[in-house]
Amino acid sequence: MKLFVLFCTPKICITYFDMQVVNTKKALSDLLATARSMGKSVGLVPTMGALHEGHASLVRRCVAENDFTVVSDFVNPTQFNDKKDLADYPRSLEADCRLLESLGADVVFAPTVEEMYPTVDERVFSYPPTDEVMEGSFRPGHFNGVCQIVSKLFYAVEPNRAYFGEKDFQQVAVIKAMVKDLKLDVEICPCSIVREADGLALSSRNALLAPEERVAALGISKYLFESRDYMKTHSLAETKAFVIDNINKVEGLEVQYYEIVDGDSLVSLENWEDSESVVGCITVFCGKRPVRLIDNVRYK
Repeated sequence: MKLFVLFCTPKICITYFDMQVVNTKKALSDLLATARSMGKSVGLVPTMGALHEGHASLVRRCVAENDFTVVSDFVNPTQFNDKKDLADYPRSLEADCRLLESLGADVVFAPTVEEMYPTVDERVFSYPPTDEVMEGSFRPGHFNGVCQIVSKLFYAVEPNRAYFGEKDFQQVAVIKAMVKDLKLDVEICPCSIVREADGLALSSRNALLAPEERVAALGISKYLFESRDYMKTHSLAETKAFVIDNINKVEGLEVQYYEIVDGDSLVSLENWEDSESVVGCITVFCGKRPVRLIDNVRYK
């Protein structure tokens, strides 16, 4: 018989059949010590919960490539520069745990804010230009908060491999820079974007969309995909304008930024020939709240 968690408290370790749910770094460390004593490799999937098929794909890959899989489920306050966005972010730990148990995860680490930040984290991470453009420009402090929590997780878990979705393309680049800077012995494993059948990139924020907003949001992937053909006969500047203008024409959508960048440095490009790795990264406000959605497309 499987036991499903109904609540977690800081000192309780709850068993989900073969999966453990822990709330403290000490309990996590004890489980990891046992796994390592048996010679097991450790994989980590950092998440902020509200899990969907995109997260599931990361966990499946982690389970396939490692002997022991840890999934963190923690909404990190230091990466939000908008208190309302933090308050509205969906949380569903019980459902998350049921999904993760079915995927074969070994441990869910679901700490409190106090557990991860017993004191104010005053560390400053800076990796220009990677963390200064796009999200870095529009969300001051966001990537510093990302580096704070991901580094804490890396120190707590000491994984052999860590898995991140490429929907957050810039985040992956920043984390790679942080790993190099801190000289951490962990392999960063980017994983392809997972989309709905109609093309919408899976996101925890999609749950905040009303039905009509969900329909409008399809304009994002629609014009990103169409731009891959458009670029074959048009300049980079014309392609950029094509995406922005068409998405802005969709009722309920407003582009915050769309940048076509070098896939390594994230520096904006002027011509297709300026890089062998070209990626278009976009952020769009959708609906009345509005909900902030990100996506990207690779041109080459």
